[in-house]
Amino acid sequence: MTQESKIDLSSLHALEIQTLRVYEGKEEDEQTDTTLPEAAGIGPGQVRRAIEWLISKDLVEISQELTVSVVSLTELGVAQADVGATPETALLLQVGKDPSTTLKDLQSDTRFDRGDWGSAFGSLKGERIIDQKGPAIEIADTDRAAFYTERLVPGLFGPFQEAGKEATFDLGDFPEEIQEYISAKTTKRGKGKAPVRVEERATRSYRLTDSGLQTLQGILEANLTGEEVSRLTSEMLQSGEWKGVDFRRYDLSIKPPRITIGRHHPYRAYLDSTRRKLLALGFEEMKGPLVETEFWNMDALYMPQFHAARNIHDAYYVKEPTHSDRVEEPYFSNVAEAHSTGGDTGSRGWRYEFNPERSRQLLLRSQGTALSARTLASGPNIPGKYFGIARCFRQDDVDATHSADFFQVEGIVLGESINFRSLLGLLKLFALEIAQSEEVRYVPDYFPFTEPSVELQAKHPTLGWIELGGAGLFRPELTRPLGVNVPVIAWGLGVDRMAMVALGIDDIRDLFSSDLDFVRNERG
Repeated sequence: MTQESKIDLSSLHALEIQTLRVYEGKEEDEQTDTTLPEAAGIGPGQVRRAIEWLISKDLVEISQELTVSVVSLTELGVAQADVGATPETALLLQVGKDPSTTLKDLQSDTRFDRGDWGSAFGSLKGERIIDQKGPAIEIADTDRAAFYTERLVPGLFGPFQEAGKEATFDLGDFPEEIQEYISAKTTKRGKGKAPVRVEERATRSYRLTDSGLQTLQGILEANLTGEEVSRLTSEMLQSGEWKGVDFRRYDLSIKPPRITIGRHHPYRAYLDSTRRKLLALGFEEMKGPLVETEFWNMDALYMPQFHAARNIHDAYYVKEPTHSDRVEEPYFSNVAEAHSTGGDTGSRGWRYEFNPERSRQLLLRSQGTALSARTLASGPNIPGKYFGIARCFRQDDVDATHSADFFQVEGIVLGESINFRSLLGLLKLFALEIAQSEEVRYVPDYFPFTEPSVELQAKHPTLGWIELGGAGLFRPELTRPLGVNVPVIAWGLGVDRMAMVALGIDDIRDLFSSDLDFVRNERG
């Protein structure tokens, strides 16, 4: 080497050499997480490992870090893009052509299933874009209806139809009104399926430090490629091949392989730790069946029977048997009256004809709040506090922050002095102590069964702000039919996502990994 280097070149790993050589001839340029693997000819995981080593040696530094919202089509979105319409668009166009159109007429259109038409009807009616004074559907707000009939499909699906259904776009690439639609419709607790998903992705840019530039010059002078042989084999000795290859220098300072012993899966250990902490705080544990009726899973929670979450695309319904024998009284009658007229809750209810047959339908529990409903109906202690770690199931597009099979930590606190401030304090405690998050925030939200409602978010070191779950003060329409007349605060938090923050995991699927190397070493 022509100039002194602070780094012993023989100590560099082959991956470090290959990564540094990407900067050859463009030493002042920046490289990103996406450009480095292809340029170096190695995998993304190998690049991440090499970058970590190089940063620790002060050869490379992070020059920029950005978090962007990336939009892609869900399976449902691909189907709607192929049809060229959403159920809302198709409904409004048909009503515009034929003012006598009824919901029954629409449900005979096979472009969408009956549940999709029902969800679209409920959504548009909730937004007061349509009305129904008789069997026929009327357009009540022509200006807002024009968004669905004229601008939604080309604005939302147009980019994907040009670039391909598998393409992804930054949220900011869409018109402002489409951005608002995406934000409102993106799948989350208490809302139905969305045609698109939004993921937060962090992208880093890296550049050479002065030491890194000097080291790269040394690598080029020594003609190191990173392809040097690190292992002498018997075949190489027999063939004489060893005479014509370059060997990497042995580094005796490297630690020997780690000897591991049996241990609990990190996520199982995290769930057990969460349970112990809540029991230590004086909470009583709630338990309930995985197979629930629509009554306890939705009706008892004051979710109207036309709510989008009851769509077959969101819940797993049991094929055999399809219905339970009965629903418990007097709760069934009280809840049915609350839905129809409000009963004695002081509310007008949802003002629709309650279907008792639907209440008996069996499904896999889609939310831990079903445990809270059963507990309230069981004569709970007042004051009292309860929690449950509930395994739940929803038909969801599996990605870094979503799973079709997941856990929720559900809880309620009831008593005369309980209020919304009590809830915010508990949520912050959970985020800091259980999720071990350094930054939390509250965002206003809506759920059919709480008022006021709030969403708890935590700052993930890689993914940015992620939703941990929803919470709020149970409405009287929920508590009084179940025999409770004191304030009740409730929360349903995604313990899987809390574990992602606590364990430093970027992908929710890693929580259920069966890879022993990952379980023992990465999260040991």
